[in-house]
Amino acid sequence: MISIQGVYKNFGQTEVLKNINLEISTGEKVLIIGPSGSGKSTLIRCINGLEKVTSGKIVVNGKDVTDKKNKQHEISKEVAMVFQSFNLYPHKTVLQNLTLAPIKVLGVKKEEAERTAYEYLDRVGMREKADAYPAQLSGGQQQRVAIARALNMHPEILLFDEPTSALDPEMIREVLEVIIDLAKSNKTLVVVSHEMGFARQAADRVIFMDEGEIVAVGTPTEVFDNSTNERVLEFLSKIL
Repeated sequence: MISIQGVYKNFGQTEVLKNINLEISTGEKVLIIGPSGSGKSTLIRCINGLEKVTSGKIVVNGKDVTDKKNKQHEISKEVAMVFQSFNLYPHKTVLQNLTLAPIKVLGVKKEEAERTAYEYLDRVGMREKADAYPAQLSGGQQQRVAIARALNMHPEILLFDEPTSALDPEMIREVLEVIIDLAKSNKTLVVVSHEMGFARQAADRVIFMDEGEIVAVGTPTEVFDNSTNERVLEFLSKIL
């Protein structure tokens, strides 16, 4: 589903990604962890085409997202992303936030976009807030709406960029439960997060990044319980 081949990414003189090679299978649930500045968020933004790679190739469901001939709206049909800061339109209702992109990007009729929007709002427990504005919602509620918005694009792949990092501790659980429930579906999930609850309950594979490189890859048990990599152990000692 996702093939990353020899990817480098520079911001000016700073090399943020260094020779990233990774294959993610259809339906796989992958957790990416690592210290701040390790390149995790940049990597998934490259998968989504929001950042352009300096060199290398990324193929998503048969589409080369590094090919300049492939427009962003074409990539958006394959991949949806949930950001840490929600990124909801403040002047639009919850329902309008969910229907705007399907109508404008996918060409879905308004009635159909609203029908599926209500289905996904039901799924994340937010149907009763369909007519509310983002400012009237808690952080956890806004993030659940953001997940429903991503789902309403009917993507094959869902990317999560630290989806709970902007939330108060009591709100983290409600968002994690939604993501863990999504992991039961056949969608491909790539999650940047340090939430071990997701790792233990839903991840097929954990990827540890440091200084722009993939340092370790394995099952949650292999990475969290049986790793002998000193850099991984040092990092885990600070978050577990």
